[in-house]
Amino acid sequence: MPRVALAFSGGLDTTFCAVWLREERGLDVVTVTVDTGGLDDAGRSAIAARSAACGAERHVLADGRARVFDRFVTYLVKGNVLRGGVYPLCVGAERVVQAEEIARVAREIDAGAVAHGSTGAGNDGVRFDVAFAVRLPGVEIVTPIRDLGLMREASEAYLRERGIPVEARMRDYSFNVGLWGTTIGGRETHDAWAEPPAAAFRTTADPTTAPPAGEELILRFEQGIPVAIDGDRLAGVPLVERLNEVGSRHGVGRGIHVGDTILGIKGRLAFEAPAPLVLIRAHQEIEKLVLSPRQALWKQRLGDTWGSLLHEGLFDDPLARDVEAFLDRSQELVTGDVRVRLRQGRIEVVGARSPYSLLGAEGARYGETAGWTGEEARAFARLYGLSTVHAARRRRSEPEDTP
Repeated sequence: MPRVALAFSGGLDTTFCAVWLREERGLDVVTVTVDTGGLDDAGRSAIAARSAACGAERHVLADGRARVFDRFVTYLVKGNVLRGGVYPLCVGAERVVQAEEIARVAREIDAGAVAHGSTGAGNDGVRFDVAFAVRLPGVEIVTPIRDLGLMREASEAYLRERGIPVEARMRDYSFNVGLWGTTIGGRETHDAWAEPPAAAFRTTADPTTAPPAGEELILRFEQGIPVAIDGDRLAGVPLVERLNEVGSRHGVGRGIHVGDTILGIKGRLAFEAPAPLVLIRAHQEIEKLVLSPRQALWKQRLGDTWGSLLHEGLFDDPLARDVEAFLDRSQELVTGDVRVRLRQGRIEVVGARSPYSLLGAEGARYGETAGWTGEEARAFARLYGLSTVHAARRRRSEPEDTP
C-alpha cells in the first residue's frame, strides 16, 4: 500500500488522523514525532504506544530541540520578538523544524503523501502546507481534520467507536509544549472576557504562592546569544530548559495573547514561557547599553519583521535571510551580563554591564557632567529647537479664520 508520513503528537487530532488515514484512505501510516521540547521518556513512550494502538506501520522519533535553538531561538532573542508586545512565538519555529524532519522521513520511505492534523481555522495548517510545498514539491498534503471540518467531539466519537480511549484533558484543552514555551487553547481562550482557570497552567507555579523572596540570576550574553547562567556556561537547549525550570518556580512567564491569524481572523491563546520572557527582557537591557539610537530603532522594526515572517508561515521567504544578516551584524557588540530578579510572577531587570557600554562614554554622566561646556549646551539647545520655535511663532501670527 502507498505510505503517508504523518506529523504525530499523540493528541486527539493526530490520533484521529492516524486511524482515519489507514481505514478510510487505505494508507500505510508512518507517524513522525519531532521532539521540539517538553517531552520526557514517559511522554515519548506514551506517544509511541499511541501510534501502535492506531495501527501505524512505523513510528519515528526525532530530536529537533537543538535546531529550534540554533536556527530560531537565537534570532527570536536577537530580534526581541514579542508578538503584540507580549507573546514570544512559542510555536512557529517548531513547525518549521517538524516539517523539515517529516519531509526527510517522507523521502526516506518514498511516501506518496504527507499529513498533519491542523484545522482550517488556525495558523498551523498554513505553516505546514507552505513548509511542505517548499521541501516536497509535488507531494500530496492530506489534512483530514481540515478537509472534513470535524469538531473535537466528532473526532472523539470516531476513536471511541474503535476502542481508542480519549483522555479528558485532550477534549477540554489543546496544549502545545515546546522548548520556547507552552501554548494553551480551548474553552476560555475563545472568549476575550474569560480568564483561563489555574488548572489550565500546567508548568508554572501560581505567582501568588511562589516564594516571596524571589531569586536573582546573572545571565551572560555573547554577540546577542545567551550562553551562561550564574557563570555556568551551557549549550542552548539546557540553558533554556534550566531557565524554564527556575522561572516556573517563581510563577513567571504566564500570559494571554490576542492577535491576527494568517487567515485574517482574531485568535486568542494562553501561554507559559518563563525562559523566553526572561531572556528577551534581559537582552533588551544589554542592548540599551551598546546600541546607538538608530540601530535600536531599525533593529526592533526588522526583528518584528522576522518574527512576522516566522509566525505567518513565510520563514522560507528570502527576506528572512536578509533580515538575519542585519540582526547578526547588529549583535556584534551585544556582549555582557544582566542581573535579573524573578519574584512572584515578575521579571525585574536590576542591572547590566558590558565592555562595550555607551553609558558614561567620553566621561559624560547624565545630569552631572559632560564632555562639553555649558555655553555649547546652550547653543545646541537653541539650534535644536529652532524649527519648532519658528513653527509655533507662525501659528500664533496666523489669523484664526485662515482656511
